Amino acid sequence: MSLSRTRLLQEMGIAPVWRLRDAPGGEADGPAGDEAAVPAPPDADRPPAAAGVVAAMDWPTLRQTIAECTACGLCRGRRQAVPGVGDENADWLFIGEGPGAEEDARGEPFVGQAGRLLDAMLAAIDLQRGDNVYIANAVKCRPPGNRTPEPEEMAACWPYLQRQIALLRPKLIVLLGRAAMQAVLNEARPLGASRGKLFEYRDGELVVPVIVTYHPAYLLRNLPDKAKAWEDLCFARRTMRQRQAAGTDLPRSGD
Repeated sequence: MSLSRTRLLQEMGIAPVWRLRDAPGGEADGPAGDEAAVPAPPDADRPPAAAGVVAAMDWPTLRQTIAECTACGLCRGRRQAVPGVGDENADWLFIGEGPGAEEDARGEPFVGQAGRLLDAMLAAIDLQRGDNVYIANAVKCRPPGNRTPEPEEMAACWPYLQRQIALLRPKLIVLLGRAAMQAVLNEARPLGASRGKLFEYRDGELVVPVIVTYHPAYLLRNLPDKAKAWEDLCFARRTMRQRQAAGTDLPRSGD
């Protein structure tokens, strides 16, 4: 039986429904954890993926390459790499930080308690995992102790994430947490200061709007910020509807 919108919001811990603010933003990121300070990834150290072999890979080759990758030290502690999961023609792309212990064991991003919260967040805006939604991470292997990925690790994984975005050509990217924001946008400022704003991801002729919000694992430890995440989801839904109404479809890779 499908849950009502109210039940879904209750599952997220933000019932009754909160009204959107006119200009959210500027909130502190809270205690250390997923939203703790992360060194800005060095622009110059990003591998030139667009000119390399990764930029020509199809989905099967990309998944296999990620599974066998030894580009950084994270490969030494993993059980398996976690490339991503979902609809490979999705309009929505959600990007998190990196695999945790359960993700490392199962080979799928966002499982366990944080994954259940993400599923509830998706359902609250009429989405579900695998249906017009793709979920990926900034790094594809678990950092030891579930720590925040280092800039060098995100740089090593960047060509894979860049190729995933190029293959998907999504209509909207939602970044979950500061590490994802820094990996994709090279933004080092606090996440709270970036909420409620529309960014752009650019790769050649591909231009995709980007919205940032809190990581589900952070929300599990900071329950009051679930209301802010709901505001961000509503902002994302409005942005997607505007993009669809404008007819801004982009050709898929290979079309």
